[in-house]
Amino acid sequence: MAPRPAPDLDHRRDQITRAACDVAAAEGWDAVTMRRIATEIGVTQPVIYSAFAGGRQAVVDAVALAGFDAIASALEAVPAEPGARMQAYLDFAADQPHLYAAMFSMPSGLEFGTGSGPEALGRAFAAIRAAFPGADDTAAEVAWATVHGLATLGISRRLPPAGSSDRLDFAHRALTQER
Repeated sequence: MAPRPAPDLDHRRDQITRAACDVAAAEGWDAVTMRRIATEIGVTQPVIYSAFAGGRQAVVDAVALAGFDAIASALEAVPAEPGARMQAYLDFAADQPHLYAAMFSMPSGLEFGTGSGPEALGRAFAAIRAAFPGADDTAAEVAWATVHGLATLGISRRLPPAGSSDRLDFAHRALTQER
């Protein structure tokens, strides 16, 4: 009997990333272990480590990168207008809180704020910058921090859902005043 051919590494990494994301969505990030991912996709743990030598952190980072790619697509799908981009950001965070947690709440080996990080991070920030242009990145950074705070507090239910529209309107007005 001939040995099974090794699957395409990119395909295997995608399987692992999707499985981690699915487990996190169903049971939270504490349930995401290398053993659990291996069980979910029907392989042994060494197969997971051969695709992600950095272990669980590398898997979480891969999920986060997929999240940045997805949020960039969500932001790019609406007009580069502050209110539309802020609403798209909040909708993404509310619809995919487990993915958003991997992007921003979990420890990360990803490079932020240096301009030399992964392309997906650059795309996400560029989508925010397009709605909040300026001589430098300050307006976009403050807009991102503001909408991130609203998203995080909304997901954790620390702000009542009833006022979300008013908060978004207020943030929009505050961020788009004459600079």
